[in-house]
Amino acid sequence: MPGKLILVRHGQSIWNVENLFTGWHDIDLSEQGRQEAVQAGRELQREKLEPHIAFTSVLKRAIRTLWLILDTTDRMWLPVERSWRLNERHYGALEGLNKAQTVEQHGAAQVKIWRRSYDIPPPPLGADDPRNPRFDARYADVAPASLPVAESLKDTLSRVLPYWEARIVPELRANKNVLIVAHGNSLRALVKMLDMMSESEIVEFNIPTGIPILYELDEQLQPLGRRFLGDQQAIAAAQEAVRRQTEKK
Repeated sequence: MPGKLILVRHGQSIWNVENLFTGWHDIDLSEQGRQEAVQAGRELQREKLEPHIAFTSVLKRAIRTLWLILDTTDRMWLPVERSWRLNERHYGALEGLNKAQTVEQHGAAQVKIWRRSYDIPPPPLGADDPRNPRFDARYADVAPASLPVAESLKDTLSRVLPYWEARIVPELRANKNVLIVAHGNSLRALVKMLDMMSESEIVEFNIPTGIPILYELDEQLQPLGRRFLGDQQAIAAAQEAVRRQTEKK
């Protein structure tokens, strides 16, 4: 049998607290986010899950979450691979804007399309916008044409999938338990692919911060089951909180 797959969205970030579109902006964890990461590690211990290798993005909120999980589980020695292909969806010109205020300006229907539709990206960044990833040293080795200036979830899946197939699938087939600590939309892209969700289903699927998702897979890497680890009532409340982020406070 292949190894088990564990997905964790990073803990709450400072911009999650401020309800801002974050995307590729490199924002750190809040204090609650650090506690969520530690709790994620405890959930892995409770389930007796021992990852053999970990993958994460190049954004510090995911990297720090992984560090805290590995520290909590006493697996700091684990091999770790970072890739920009696991980054959050790029929110283009929305990055840094308040979600509720953006709703007030553009309307809830339009913002839901930009935020949660499958194949419609938000307005793109300009080539000279300082938020453009071509100005960021961490992407210096990435072909400029590969760097997004706005992405839909479909675009995010298109960049995640080659990495999944080239780097993650071989580890699972080698019977290794794989831990991926990434972001709401890069993980939703994987969930859509694994569970063969429809476009309408994935639009309504919410992944809370810091709560592990466990997949058990068959020989063809098809899911035998998917479940969130932890208190199910608290998880449902956290999913609802993600859904309501664009509502006016």
